[in-house]
Amino acid sequence: MSIRVYRNAAIRTGDAGNPSARAMAVAGERLLAVGTEAEVRAAAGPGAELVDLAGAAVLPGLYDAHIHTAQYAHSLGAVDLRDVRSLDDALAMVAAHAARLRPGDWLFGGRWNSNTWVPPRQPDRYALDSVCPELPVVLPSVDGHTVWANSAALRLAGIDADTPDPVGGEIVRDERGEPTGILREAACRPLEDLIVSRDLREQLRVVQDELLALGLTSVHDIDGEDCRAAYLELREAGELKLRVHKAIPLVHLEEAIAEGRRTGQGDDWFRTGPVKIFSDGALGSHTCHMSEPFAGEHPNVGIAVTPYEDLVKLFARAAENGIAVATHAIGDQANHLVIDAYEAVGRTPGLRHRIEHAQHLRAGDLARMARLGVAASMQPVHCTSDIDLVDTLLAGQDLASYAWRGMLDAGVGLAFGSDAPVEHPNPFAALYAAVTRTRPDGTPVGGWQPEQRLTMAEALAAHTRGAAHAAGEEDRKGVLAPGMLADFIAVDTDPWLESPDAVLRTQVMTTVVGGEIRWQRG
Repeated sequence: MSIRVYRNAAIRTGDAGNPSARAMAVAGERLLAVGTEAEVRAAAGPGAELVDLAGAAVLPGLYDAHIHTAQYAHSLGAVDLRDVRSLDDALAMVAAHAARLRPGDWLFGGRWNSNTWVPPRQPDRYALDSVCPELPVVLPSVDGHTVWANSAALRLAGIDADTPDPVGGEIVRDERGEPTGILREAACRPLEDLIVSRDLREQLRVVQDELLALGLTSVHDIDGEDCRAAYLELREAGELKLRVHKAIPLVHLEEAIAEGRRTGQGDDWFRTGPVKIFSDGALGSHTCHMSEPFAGEHPNVGIAVTPYEDLVKLFARAAENGIAVATHAIGDQANHLVIDAYEAVGRTPGLRHRIEHAQHLRAGDLARMARLGVAASMQPVHCTSDIDLVDTLLAGQDLASYAWRGMLDAGVGLAFGSDAPVEHPNPFAALYAAVTRTRPDGTPVGGWQPEQRLTMAEALAAHTRGAAHAAGEEDRKGVLAPGMLADFIAVDTDPWLESPDAVLRTQVMTTVVGGEIRWQRG
């Protein structure tokens, strides 16, 4: 077994017993020694290969606890409406993109946010039909909980005036009862099922290099079974370069149980994760489940995508078959009911249940999460992206919103991620948001609800060992110490010494996974 010594670095280990070092020895995929260069070279013995990191800061490999890598792969070649600020601008971009497609293609992409348009207005299928009458168009909103489709797409999905609203969803209709082309929550699924990748394996091969270049060495992927199959193909071909903890979509839970899948099953490159269940919608789509109506929208309190009684049954079904549960919950009522359901089912030894997003909670529910051992899988950039939306839609409500400090103080485990492609997967943007609670331009000055800010050390912990703990992998990931997996990054900014603004601009120089350099800046 070859031994490699990585030297000449400012190593921030994440290990409380040995927080900093100058060198590391790697044997195979694991760390052999961490300490001074003399200590490490003595442990490595003669003949070890020396790798000079040129004084760079070194961190444990960053771990994205919630990312849709297949959706992110699709988004790279799709129309991106994230930055448009009017319906007319959105239609112009759709028309330009459609002109590049072949007859018979579908037009995908989206990430539109009508809350930021001037004037704010909900689009409809007729607007899309005016620029794209023949190609089917399917455009998820920025939060992914609303789809804007044209008439061609609705026809292919079999959605018309006689189609009933599904449980946990809404087909928005005009005064004549005709679908407007706006579908919310469960009503989106027929169109989502029609979005088929032409070569997902090849797309994921490209995406993993992008993620490695951002300093990510592990991901909790939240996408479907096609994504699972593509990753397993990459694993079999020896082409998988980052580690994947793969969630099970709820619609495939029974199939997974029948196959004998269990959370944690697999190896250090690919493991089975939790089942993903939706409790509610999203704030931007005005569908997250709240205990009080949205400001100016009485009586709208959002959508309970999965009723409470079904949550309890699903949680129990998964847990009794060795599968952990990751439940999407954004509104305070959704979070309250999910915690109730976890409490009703009780803890299962060896399983780590979690809440995805956990954005708006009642203050008393933080202690309940801690007591039940439920992790909060959160995305810091959601907070700074949603400041205006929260201040408008949830005005006057007494909530713990993006309550990272409150959660840590209560004993809740934090696991940070991006929710890409909803946000960009850059983890350094997440670290900046977590410690400043400001947008990248520095607003609002002093941070939004600044009492919930974290220290840089706490934010890094949530993006490394916190994410590993949520996956039950803290015995091998998240800390640079002997015996742990040799997953680390060399960066041009030391987050312990430099400002949050500098951290936001961090460039990754080298990414090492399993002791091998998997990506290096040219």
